[in-house]
Amino acid sequence: MISRNITIKNSVGLYARPATFFIQKANTYKSSIWMQKDDRRVNAKSLLGVLSLAISGGSTVTLIADGPDEAEAISGLELLVSTEI
Repeated sequence: MISRNITIKNSVGLYARPATFFIQKANTYKSSIWMQKDDRRVNAKSLLGVLSLAISGGSTVTLIADGPDEAEAISGLELLVSTEI
């Protein structure tokens, strides 16, 4: 299991369309992936879970992955949110 703190660069955060792109990317990996903000942790492959965190632009969240492609998953998702989705 690995984790990494990432900052959301998208000016609007992970709402609607950016969250959908994030979920689609997360679902391409075999590993279990979670996103944590403050004391809440949700399944990063769940649109409702990600939206429930209300992640605004500039927020820092923790990505956690566990599975056969965990390093690839964390790197790929970090690259996605480090650009303007």
